[in-house]
Amino acid sequence: MTSAPSSKSREAVRDFVPKLIELSETVLYGDVWQRPGLAKRDRSLVTIAALLALGRVDQLKVHVGRAIDNGVTEDEISELITHLAFYAGWPAAMSAASAAKAALDADKT
Repeated sequence: MTSAPSSKSREAVRDFVPKLIELSETVLYGDVWQRPGLAKRDRSLVTIAALLALGRVDQLKVHVGRAIDNGVTEDEISELITHLAFYAGWPAAMSAASAAKAALDADKT
């Protein structure tokens, strides 16, 4: 099992919840995300869908960038959000759209 590189969001709370960050880096990103049963691209799509449905926009912003790095296109993220509006709710999709656009725009600057 490998450990994932750190991120700004994890570093911001590392001293407050060190065990949670350790588990995130070694188990979630070091093991679960490395499993061969799903491609990282597919894991990213599933993760964005779950975060949208649960209204977890702060985490969604982080995973939009990860999704791009894993080969998901902006058009696919847009289509995923539009599709889920009918399953997860319009407000959830609109919140996710704002968060995703902000994340994508931030990556371009």
